[in-house]
Amino acid sequence: MKPGNDTRLSEFLLLGISEKTELQPIIFGLFLSMYLITVFGNLLIILAITSNFHLHTPMYFFLSNLSFVDICFTSTTIPKMLWNIQTQSKVITYEGCITQIYFLILFAVLDIFLLTVMAYDRFVAICHPLHYMVIMNPWFYRLLVLMSWILSVLNSSLHSLMMLRLSFCTHLDIPHFFCELNQMIQLACSDTFLNNMVMYFAAVLVAGGPFAGIMYSYSKIVSCIRRISSAQGKYKAFYTCASHLSVVSLFYCTMLGVYLSSAATHSAHSSATASVMYSVVTPLLNPFIYSLRNKDMKRALKTLFVKGTV
Repeated sequence: MKPGNDTRLSEFLLLGISEKTELQPIIFGLFLSMYLITVFGNLLIILAITSNFHLHTPMYFFLSNLSFVDICFTSTTIPKMLWNIQTQSKVITYEGCITQIYFLILFAVLDIFLLTVMAYDRFVAICHPLHYMVIMNPWFYRLLVLMSWILSVLNSSLHSLMMLRLSFCTHLDIPHFFCELNQMIQLACSDTFLNNMVMYFAAVLVAGGPFAGIMYSYSKIVSCIRRISSAQGKYKAFYTCASHLSVVSLFYCTMLGVYLSSAATHSAHSSATASVMYSVVTPLLNPFIYSLRNKDMKRALKTLFVKGTV
């Protein structure tokens, strides 16, 4: 790499989770296994929903979109990481890094928006059951997903365009297994004040706003459940939210854990290890959470397997 600040000639080095040579085969096998399970598990969820007419409802429409986004989210980082380990090369081009940042932010924010509309769906189903089909009509719930995509694309485009204004010098080592926005901004040798302001402001809007919406929806859901007289009715109402609540808790808690551990230790490698939780483990666990805690999904998956063996 030549000295200077010409970003067109820049290449970055993804240092990964560990630089120890003896650990690379273990890391490769572990991440390859997790990636294949994530893709296979989420594909099964999508196939089960699309092939079963009884699951053509708003909740499962959102779930199939979430599964698709989870596949895309992990596919943005893991294949490149596996390729680097296999070829023993840590290089990623400037264009590749910007592209990775774009899709990472796109699918991460889309995950958040989909979890938010799913919370709204549960709120309408429990608190306004008689009006559910009127409110959550096909036009409206498709519009919610379309708006989620549009807002996510606009947000990721903004961050990517902001990255293009930065120039980079000679220190181009990224202590991560993917191009993470904050790490990239820290590597820049030009003024990053505007980038930091946009990054933090957008984080509050696209993460804090939906989180507040989810909390509001569940506060109303809890209030509605408390007014149900029968214990069986309360259990049934809570059971419909259990899977979604588990996924929301897992996603937000792991993401919060990443930034708290990063702030506490000031270690980039510690942050890279912690980020595995929300970027790899959460998409991996989502299919298990929704299939193991949902009788309709279990039935649909069983039907899918029976059809596959015939």
